[in-house]
Amino acid sequence: MSIRRQNNVETKKQTAGRESLGEFAPKFAQLNDDVLFGEVWSRDDKLSLKMRSIVTVTALVSKGMVDSSFEYHAKTAKANGVTKTEMAEILTHLAFYAGWPNAWAAFRIVKEVYKDDSEPCHGGIFGLGSENSAYAKYFVGKSYLNPLTNPEKTVFAANVTFEPSCRNNWHIHKASKGGGQILLCTDGEGWYQEEGSAPRSLKPGDVVQIPAGVKHWHGAKKDSWFSHVAIECPGENTSNEWLEKADDEYYNNL
Repeated sequence: MSIRRQNNVETKKQTAGRESLGEFAPKFAQLNDDVLFGEVWSRDDKLSLKMRSIVTVTALVSKGMVDSSFEYHAKTAKANGVTKTEMAEILTHLAFYAGWPNAWAAFRIVKEVYKDDSEPCHGGIFGLGSENSAYAKYFVGKSYLNPLTNPEKTVFAANVTFEPSCRNNWHIHKASKGGGQILLCTDGEGWYQEEGSAPRSLKPGDVVQIPAGVKHWHGAKKDSWFSHVAIECPGENTSNEWLEKADDEYYNNL
């Protein structure tokens, strides 16, 4: 997996095929990385990543392919928001259509994948995604990022999840025209604050409109996970300016 930047946003590109088979079967590697994962899995305007994971798990179990590829897709399903309860129900249902031995074999793998998982599955309906390591230096605590759209085709939207007490630094979305950001709160409870204003408590269903040029921070409350979909508004000469972290004492007294 490699990282590339598009419109000031870091996105993932699949490279497993080239790393494993690039010299032996370059065309197969190219089709795996660029077509299967680069195009088919990116058509999230047709099917969500969660639904694609469910379909893929179903296909592999039905064919009895509970090998390393199934383990990979079970982990991907978890990252895409398939909860432990949902996965158990999917395999139970499949047992009657795809064969009891196939489901039994699949359970051995998913038990390992979900062994450290406790309900509820964090990340809300869009899934937890991967650790947001690329921007970790701008956050206090650990956050996760699950890109939802392709910035090459439309506006960029991503599900951002904060562990309890995690929040980002003060920052400004800059643009010479347009720009800014919209937050759609989907799970847990959090805070949003603009410079010079009191913090705003956030819950699922809340919407935050952030104009370009406004200094602000947002993140989870001390005792709650928090997820929101961040939508980058179109603009000209857009960029982010990351600033100092929100004061610890002030945050802890909220």
